[in-house]
Amino acid sequence: MRLKYVVEDTDRHGTVRIYYRRNGIKTRLRGPLGSPEFLTDYRRAAAPKKETPCKTASPGRVLPRSVKWLCVEYYKSAMFRELDPRTQKVRRGILERVCQHKNSGDKPYSMMQPRHIRTWRDDKLDRPQAANGMIKALRQLFRYAVEYDLNDANPAMLVEYLSGNPEGVHSWSLDEIAKFEKAHPIGTTARLALALALYTGQRRADLVQFGKQHVRDGWLAFTQTKGRNRKPVRLEIPIIRELQSIIDQTPTGDLAFLKTEFGKPFTSNGFGNRFRKWCDEAGLHNCSVHGLRKAAAARLAELGCTEHEIMSITGHRTSKEVTRYTRAARQKTGAESALRRMSSEQKEDKSVPLSGAVVSGGTISTPN
Repeated sequence: MRLKYVVEDTDRHGTVRIYYRRNGIKTRLRGPLGSPEFLTDYRRAAAPKKETPCKTASPGRVLPRSVKWLCVEYYKSAMFRELDPRTQKVRRGILERVCQHKNSGDKPYSMMQPRHIRTWRDDKLDRPQAANGMIKALRQLFRYAVEYDLNDANPAMLVEYLSGNPEGVHSWSLDEIAKFEKAHPIGTTARLALALALYTGQRRADLVQFGKQHVRDGWLAFTQTKGRNRKPVRLEIPIIRELQSIIDQTPTGDLAFLKTEFGKPFTSNGFGNRFRKWCDEAGLHNCSVHGLRKAAAARLAELGCTEHEIMSITGHRTSKEVTRYTRAARQKTGAESALRRMSSEQKEDKSVPLSGAVVSGGTISTPN
């Protein structure tokens, strides 16, 4: 009798054992071969198996070695806890959305491949910043897994970022600044917010913190919010006359220059939402508070400031971001300088009539 997937195996004592082996799984069958017991076991082993649904964790329960389990362990680590509270909140939100996507959080994290992450990335093709944020969060998650010997590789490092907008956030023009100032005169919180952003070049998380306690002999002395727990950046920026005049003419809070309509300091997100409304009221739907930071760097570049001088204002540690901020301004300034030199050279040189300088044959004549 010959039946598919039936194999015989002899142990070290010479006993013959019969198995049903398929797809790498062996099932012991009773013998002897061809007996009623054997046929009963064979039919049971060969019968189609009912597909069991993928095992998922019950609410509040985390499956061991799953993506969600890795996230929970990552949240406990120093790598995560050293991040700024706002960065922690953003990254946790991204990873939670990854876990909720088609129950990905219940799947073994060791099985995650770059192709899986690329598929998720491509689903966000219309939102390149969100896609790149997801890749960055997964890179940090698996970086933790590799450093703590929980995984052998970082699959997210093999996934490329989307190009997105090469120019980044829109930088305000002088006309847009004037339009905002016309809609929000001096004395309003909106105008003070514009002045603080434009004349200090700081992020919104720092703008909402500025208050009288940071002013020392006409200088703003503070530590930037971003990276303050890992790589703190301490800055001292002079308060120029224009900014001081607007501060003096605007009602401010006790601990913060910028205050809500209820007299309390803004949160970073709340200030961003409020500034969005101020821009919309001025008809500047393409402008944002972060664009003023870029505009401040561009104006400094147009005034001839070096990258290191601009970095001393913005607080950037490397010139990469500053170069991107000021690329257009550098090009304009360089073009103006080059053409100005050309113009000055033309004024110094004596012009020679073409007819008198060239003779037949194309040679230049020289006076005797």
